Amino acid sequence: MDALQVRNSLREGKRVYATAAISPSSNWPKALQRIGGIDFVFIDSEHTPLDRGTLSWMCHAYSAMGIPPVVRIPSPDPYEACKVLDGGAAGFIAPYLETPEQIRQLAGVARYRPLKGARLQDALRDPQTLEPELRDYLEARNRSTIFIANIESIPAINNLDEMLSVPGVDAALIGPHDLSCSLGIPEQYTHPKFAEAAEKIFRIARSKNCGAGLHWWQGVGSELHWAQSGANLIMHSTDVTLVIQHLQRELKELREKLGESGSSVGLGPLESI
Repeated sequence: MDALQVRNSLREGKRVYATAAISPSSNWPKALQRIGGIDFVFIDSEHTPLDRGTLSWMCHAYSAMGIPPVVRIPSPDPYEACKVLDGGAAGFIAPYLETPEQIRQLAGVARYRPLKGARLQDALRDPQTLEPELRDYLEARNRSTIFIANIESIPAINNLDEMLSVPGVDAALIGPHDLSCSLGIPEQYTHPKFAEAAEKIFRIARSKNCGAGLHWWQGVGSELHWAQSGANLIMHSTDVTLVIQHLQRELKELREKLGESGSSVGLGPLESI
C-alpha cells in the first residue's frame, strides 16, 4: 500500500498490517520489503534514542522500498509532527493524547501543513476562511499524510468520542503498557478491565470511521482476538523484540537437545515500546 491507501483502508475498516522498526541498520528496509505483507512501518522516537538525522535516513530508506514510514513523535507537539514530516515520514503517531484540542492541533499539521500560527487557527475554526486555490493546494499536498492517535489512558477513553469527532485523524492506536498502568493493572493484559477498555476504544473508533488497533508483541493468538474484537490496524511487534524472542527460543532448543541448561533472555523494557 502507499500512504493514501493506508489512510483509506484504516478509515474504511479494512485491515492494515504494520510492524515497528527501531533499528537504524541499512539492512532492515530491504529485509522488510523482501518479507512482504507490511503496509507501513512504525518508527518509534518516543522511547528510543533516534536523532532527527537518523529518523530522516530511515524514513527515506523505507520509502525507497515502497513501505510508508510512520513516526511516533516524542510528545503530542504539532511542531514535532512537522519535523518528522519534513524529514520524510509519511505520517505520525502522537503519544498520550487525551483532549479534543490536542487532536485538533495535530490534525492541523496533518491536513493544513505548512500553515501555522493565526492563519492555521482560523482554518481550524472555519475551513471556509481558506481561499479556494489555497484550500485545493493544501488538500492535494496533505491527502496522503497519516495521523494516528495513541490512546493510552482513562481520560483519553472518557473523551474519545469527542476526540475522534475532530476531522483529520485516521486511527486510534492503543499503547497497551501505558493503558494498563492508567487502569491500575500494570502489564495485566488479560485482565477484564483491560479487555473492556480496549474493546470500547475499538468500538468508538470504528463508529467514527477511524481505524483501531493495538501495538502487540505477545503472540499471534492475542492479535487474532483483538482483530475479532474490532481492531483493523494490526501492529505486530518490534524488530528487536522479534530477534530476542526467536534467538531465545532457538538457544533454548539447542541447549536442551545438547543436554545443557541456561538462563533465558527476558524482554525487559522493550515491552513498553
